[in-house]
Amino acid sequence: MNFMGVVGEYFPLILLVLTVSSGLVMLMDQVFFKKSRELLVRAEIKDLDQLPKKERQEKLKGPIVTDYCRNLFPVFLLVLILRSFLGEFFQIPSGSMLPDYLIGDYLYVNKFAYGIHIPVWNTELLKVGQPQRGDVIIFNYPVDTQVDLIKRVIGVPGDHVSYVNKMLTVNGVPVPTKFLGNRIVEGGPENQAVQEYQEIINGKTHTLMNAPWLPAHDFKNLIVPKGEYFVMGDNRDFSEDSRYWGLVDQKYLVGKPEMVVFSLGDHGVRWDRIGHWLN
Repeated sequence: MNFMGVVGEYFPLILLVLTVSSGLVMLMDQVFFKKSRELLVRAEIKDLDQLPKKERQEKLKGPIVTDYCRNLFPVFLLVLILRSFLGEFFQIPSGSMLPDYLIGDYLYVNKFAYGIHIPVWNTELLKVGQPQRGDVIIFNYPVDTQVDLIKRVIGVPGDHVSYVNKMLTVNGVPVPTKFLGNRIVEGGPENQAVQEYQEIINGKTHTLMNAPWLPAHDFKNLIVPKGEYFVMGDNRDFSEDSRYWGLVDQKYLVGKPEMVVFSLGDHGVRWDRIGHWLN
């Protein structure tokens, strides 16, 4: 992993350390060093109070590290609060959610949608809501919680989910689907058409894709336990999801994507997607 990858992976921890460290430096200077520094300066400059305000502040200011911490602490704190409790940005890295969510889409994620969590430790402070069937969610990958994934919620606690011959059934009722046709989409299998369907889950309409030449990963009557969610990608045959690595515990929920804030494809910026609100 390169340097930027490491920074991205541990950014919440790095941001927390920077916020606490700069705050402690600023506090220690205020409590222990500022008064003694002022006494030393006044001992050297008898007419200190007669100096212009700007010059007097310059004489009394602390070491450069303290000065930097005083200026950066509010910035670190603001970013920490915004990122931890309100929202953050997420880049779609793969084609598992094609065709509605494209590789290179940058999404604004509402972190307040499902609860307030303590940064880094991800402990829930306040439950605000919970995912519903059909919601697209961002969550910590249960196999490696440093990685975030995007998938669609298919089953909520208590649901019975089956997937046979690429047909989805929830609580004994087939999920309504409508065949739209064959097509090749950006990021899809090279030189091979996929089947595109319209699917409606809990009143939410989206488009999914199947690859007819690949076998289905069948399962029957999976019961979703309390506090967990069954998720799948819209690009059904090219998505590693709950069919392969299991359910998503509610403690791993990050938030709900709200809008495409930027989109970059192989041929440049997708201007028509910028500002696109998501279902």
